[in-house]
Amino acid sequence: MNIPVSFEFFPPKTPEGVEKLRLTRQALYAHQPEFCSVTFGAGGSTQEGTFSTVKAIQEEGVTAVSHFSCVGATRSTVRDQLGALRAMGVRRLVALRGDLPSGYGIGGEFQYASDLVAFIRLETGDAFHIDVAAYPEIHPQAKSAEADLNAFSTKVRAGADSAITQYFFNADAYFRFVDDVRRLGVEVPVVPGIMPITSSTQLMRFSDACGAEIPRWIRLRLQGYGDDTASIRSFGLDVITALCDQLRAAGVPGIHFYTMNQAAATSEIIRRLKPA
Repeated sequence: MNIPVSFEFFPPKTPEGVEKLRLTRQALYAHQPEFCSVTFGAGGSTQEGTFSTVKAIQEEGVTAVSHFSCVGATRSTVRDQLGALRAMGVRRLVALRGDLPSGYGIGGEFQYASDLVAFIRLETGDAFHIDVAAYPEIHPQAKSAEADLNAFSTKVRAGADSAITQYFFNADAYFRFVDDVRRLGVEVPVVPGIMPITSSTQLMRFSDACGAEIPRWIRLRLQGYGDDTASIRSFGLDVITALCDQLRAAGVPGIHFYTMNQAAATSEIIRRLKPA
């Protein structure tokens, strides 16, 4: 597969989870990822797990990228966390506002991801490559499509180097998003984020929460399989491989896989992608 790939993990909560993720990483490293990113909990709830997972990836000789959320953060805490990451040798971040915990106001000294990006640049200059999030199907809390595009543009102008999208199943949404931000003068690479389909109920729950649209034909096929996990997996591999082929043919700058700490589906999709 002659296109850069990268993988996202979330911090495990148990010693068993830590070991399982270590084995998952080892399996996925065979695909020579450009980097592996680690998510950050709402309100910093998994910050310790994030940093320990990032450190483990760095020690395994792979470029580790830390998600960095500003929900509830102060300039002082962000400054300390940036220092800790730099000391670990981390040179790339995904800067996010972050999800708000239930019943939680914005809090902290940063209201938007663009505020965080600007602060990181002010504090650290070019020490970090900064990725930001992009939403081809519009952020679920955006007032309008135009407002969402403007928010993205603001993040990039604040100092972002590139973007990774929320996952999607409709390639046209991604292509339209890239065309729209180019018209706004935004030229940074926009890497598509891809979610392998391995579980019908999990996928629908995640998609409803984050505003990713599951096309009707995919949703109905998944519902029709019921509890037949083998059919769901087979169908999911076909759908996502075809999507990745379409994106690669269009010349995307890379593909970022949301692995859900599993190796099998992502590895199989990469193996299936035909040489260009």
